[in-house]
Amino acid sequence: MKLNIGLDQDTLKQVNDLLNALLADQHVLYIKTRKYHWNVSGPSFLEYHEFFEQQYKQLEAAIDEVAERIRTLGGRPLSTMEDFLAHTSLKEDKSAEVKTADMFQRLLDDHEQAIRELREDVSKCEDLGDAGTADFLTGLMEAHEKMAWMLRKYLS
Repeated sequence: MKLNIGLDQDTLKQVNDLLNALLADQHVLYIKTRKYHWNVSGPSFLEYHEFFEQQYKQLEAAIDEVAERIRTLGGRPLSTMEDFLAHTSLKEDKSAEVKTADMFQRLLDDHEQAIRELREDVSKCEDLGDAGTADFLTGLMEAHEKMAWMLRKYLS
């Protein structure tokens, strides 16, 4: 069924493509955060383990919200790992062992990349006249900023 919400089909396609790229990034970051949650070790194990759990739960909620935004705009969210890996701008972490400090740095780098991309996406949505998605992405960007701030504090 065609939507009649004040956005033409071309705009909806552009916004949904942008949101699907975001969805792919969120999944890769989620999996990386889960990996670190499972594999962190050392004297502060429990604190780090719980910290990573908080972050992956936030990402899990964001993933659902992004997918639902895509559906709201008449699109179809990506839904396979193959699709996520094909559309992400982030790097999958295939390393077997990762030092704890490197875990924090790699996640920080990914959140900062997500923030930069979200800033661009907010501008694109504003240019396309989609204030709703621009607002949605701004909220998501703020959540990534806070997660990045918390990661940064473990590295300072």
